[in-house]
Amino acid sequence: MKDVNNKVISRRDFFQRSVKGAIGVAVLPTILGSCSNYKGANDRIVVGHIGVGSRGTDELMSYFLPLRDAMNIAVCDTFKDRRDNIAGKINQFYKENNFTSEQCKAYLDMDELLQRKDIDAVHITTPDHWHVMAAIKAANAGKHIMLAKPLGLSYPQNMILAKALKDNNVKFHYGTQQRSMEHMQLGYNMIRDGLIGEIGRVDVWAPGKNDVPSPVCNEVPVPVDFDFERWTGPAPMRPYCPDRVTNNSSWFNYDYSIGFLGGWGAHPLDILVWIANDKLSGNYSCEGTGQFWPAGGLYNNILSWDVNCKYQNGLEVHFASTDVASNNILNHRTLKESNGTTFYGTKGWISLSRSSAQSDIPEINQKLNGFPKNDQGWINSENNTMGKRFLSVIRGKETELCPLNEAIISDTISHMGDIAIRTGRKVTWDPKLGEVVGDPEANKLYIREIRPPYQV
Repeated sequence: MKDVNNKVISRRDFFQRSVKGAIGVAVLPTILGSCSNYKGANDRIVVGHIGVGSRGTDELMSYFLPLRDAMNIAVCDTFKDRRDNIAGKINQFYKENNFTSEQCKAYLDMDELLQRKDIDAVHITTPDHWHVMAAIKAANAGKHIMLAKPLGLSYPQNMILAKALKDNNVKFHYGTQQRSMEHMQLGYNMIRDGLIGEIGRVDVWAPGKNDVPSPVCNEVPVPVDFDFERWTGPAPMRPYCPDRVTNNSSWFNYDYSIGFLGGWGAHPLDILVWIANDKLSGNYSCEGTGQFWPAGGLYNNILSWDVNCKYQNGLEVHFASTDVASNNILNHRTLKESNGTTFYGTKGWISLSRSSAQSDIPEINQKLNGFPKNDQGWINSENNTMGKRFLSVIRGKETELCPLNEAIISDTISHMGDIAIRTGRKVTWDPKLGEVVGDPEANKLYIREIRPPYQV
């Protein structure tokens, strides 16, 4: 991963920086009285964390632990050393900062955590295949949800989650943090105000893979301090090997995800949906080509893609992996960032990425260039505000920043690209029916079997 100066840093360095930053916020005040039930705006919101691997820990330490109006009292993970270690660090942080809190408890079983009446909200950062299933459990337990991207593997499960949120009056916060960045908000306002005219085309691109080999999975005994059964959960049960239960396997094995089509694509596609949602109604078709990880290894998802989608109203969306985009749709940019979304209107274009923003309209480009930058020219964006925004949504101070219905729209575009490539033909998605039009074989690729007893 990279810091604000675009330098590579390790997960351990990030963790240490996050804790130091959290401690440096201020000496947190002692709160008297019970915080076991969230009642009003002056009480702390009690949060449980489901999944505390590298990403879950980063977000917990950066997004949640520094907040004075949150209390983190539970963590859950299938790796015993992870859950025990993070619970201990949370307790140590509160003790050192004289912050009254219940002891943070470590759980193996997420159902046990969700049964706690004193927990108001959960932050879910499990492996990808668990995202929606864990969120459904949380919604049925009445917990507000911040859910890591990508969304899900099965459209019917998305609909179950939507119903559970409504039935239980639960707030939802999708973990695509780019909407909270100031330069993204400026771009949103300028495009929505019509400064580039009527949008006719949008280019979207994201990394297709990490620079790692695809390992061969040679079965070995499951470690005694790891629950492989629970880790697998709703996915098919496969032979255990250490490489199977890493982040890369979660991202690049089809049992658990559709690769970075969804995992990284969720970020720039989310910006597309956020800004141009009113143009994404009705049926749309997708067709494209792609390449898969080489056969024989554990990874078997698509790692490079070039997909074109066309909507009934004429809007065209070109969605490509960064290697493909670098040969065409990045030609207009001075800063060729590895992910982004470019909106083409009748008056010009605006291109928005995580660390850069550009336009061919001089006065707009001047405004987009007004943000502080590092020595390499990348925008120094504060990207650790998602926890604060989540609490604000729960308190009713703002509407859902990243709602589920928009997460479903962006995630489905990823799936239509994946399905078009896997079937080798154009597919048409009907959002009203929630199915691929006239193509039962294609539809089956967006409906996954849930392994018993993990059905919800």
